[in-house]
Formats: sequence, structure tokens, C-alpha cells
Amino acid sequence: MPSPLVNRAIGAAAHRIPGLSRLPVMRLLALGEVVLLAREHVVKLEPGERRRLVELVRRGRGRPRNLSSEERTELSRLIAKTDPRLFAGLVADKLSPVRLPRRVVRGPRRR
Repeated sequence: MPSPLVNRAIGAAAHRIPGLSRLPVMRLLALGEVVLLAREHVVKLEPGERRRLVELVRRGRGRPRNLSSEERTELSRLIAKTDPRLFAGLVADKLSPVRLPRRVVRGPRRR
């Protein structure tokens, strides 16, 4: 249990950050869980691949047509390596009030 001094410091910091005092604690915890899940999936890329992914996303400015076909293929490969299907399933499972079935979280079994 944090000391009263820690609680007071956190409360004071919450008043200095605009909008933070309006966010319920459960939303902050859920957001933290999603950030940790995102980190787990991003670290599946090597540091050079992460830099290249950021470079391609910046160059494309959110539109695939701004990239050449080779760059689109490379971007697709890098994104696939982070396993976005599993990320989406795990986020849904974390935010769901009930436990989701494995096939919903991880997708159908591969044969």
C-alpha cells in the first residue's frame, strides 16, 4: 500500500496534467495493458526493422499508394512479423469483462 505522501504526490500531479483527473483509473489501467501488449509485439522486430517500419510509415503518410510496390511489400512483411491478428485478439481479451475463447483470441487452429 503506498504511503499517504505518495498518494498526495500522485493527486497533485493529476491536477497538473490536463484531462488526467477526468480519466477513471480503470481506463488508465486498460490503456497501460494495451501499451504493454503493443510493446510485446513491436519487440518481435529487430531494431533495424523497427527503424525501417517507422521510415516506411512516415514516407507513406498513411497511404499505401505513396510507396513503391517493393516498399509496400516490405511494409506488409514487417507488419505481418508483429502478428497483428494475435495483438487484436489479446487486446479484445484484456478489455473484455469475460474470458474469450482461444479460437477468438488466437484465431482458428492451423493444420
